[in-house]
Amino acid sequence: MNESAVSAVVFDMDGVLTDTETIWDEVRQALAAQEDVPWPEQATHAMMGMSTPEWSQYMATTVGVGGDAAAVAERTIDEMAARYHQHLPTLPGAVAAVERLSQRWPLGLASSSPRRLIDAVLAELGLAERFAATVSTEEVAAGKPSPDGYVRACELLGVDPSRAVAIEDSSNGIRSAAAAGMKVIAVPHDAFPPAADALALTAAVVRSLDEVTTELVERLVARP
Repeated sequence: MNESAVSAVVFDMDGVLTDTETIWDEVRQALAAQEDVPWPEQATHAMMGMSTPEWSQYMATTVGVGGDAAAVAERTIDEMAARYHQHLPTLPGAVAAVERLSQRWPLGLASSSPRRLIDAVLAELGLAERFAATVSTEEVAAGKPSPDGYVRACELLGVDPSRAVAIEDSSNGIRSAAAAGMKVIAVPHDAFPPAADALALTAAVVRSLDEVTTELVERLVARP
């Protein structure tokens, strides 16, 4: 095996490191409920992976929450920060996986969360120094499923996406990393399982981050 086959590993955050996808959904639905605005059936899955400008615009226009996109974003992010301060749910094996893989490769993070929450989460978990590059999709042209966030993370890491591995949980996240040209390891979330067509784009599907070993990562990129 070529020891240099893998150049970097890039993590998603919500739903991979932290069990916060459900919190995002609860907070957004609560904003709508406060105004007696009905929640569209497709809204939860539609917003997964969207950047802050994208999901706040969706909330303001498609869902119909009062205020412009900037106001909706501020209210949502303030509530998310308050919830994180109360309790930040971490997924099993998350910290150990980051520490394990960082011993071998430079790590990146490509998240749909705003910069404020990314920095807060990594600081709370004590993992900020483990990541050589972090990207919020609010810092690129388009959110997931666009490849922009993953492409930017690889640029900051100085690696070719084809020699990098992404770790994702959601349909749009998987599509984003695959579109960037990366190998994708899926760690499906029970509450929001990825669609079959997204799973078909992955190189491996695992039940938890405990299964994401250095051997698994090497094997994926070492394949011809």
